[in-house]
Amino acid sequence: MADPIIEENQLFLDMLYKNILLVLECDQLNILGQTFRPIFTGKVVEVTNGFITLDPAIIKMHNAPFYKFPTPLSFPMEDIALFTPFDPNRRLPLV
Repeated sequence: MADPIIEENQLFLDMLYKNILLVLECDQLNILGQTFRPIFTGKVVEVTNGFITLDPAIIKMHNAPFYKFPTPLSFPMEDIALFTPFDPNRRLPLV
């Protein structure tokens, strides 16, 4: 049985099975040779006391703004700068 979610992480648990926009604290990331801003969207499918998991995880890269990562992505909670409910059909300008 999983550990109960601590009170500080309850706001992440409230997002379970909802689509969110998530921004990490770092300036940029590099995946598959592509450098991009740390902006992701997706459905929250798991919340633990250390990580939040998105599936599908959509990476908002400038040259591929709807790149669907092939596996679920987990993000450490301490690296999340911002998250908010998000309509997955909404377009974001990435300039």
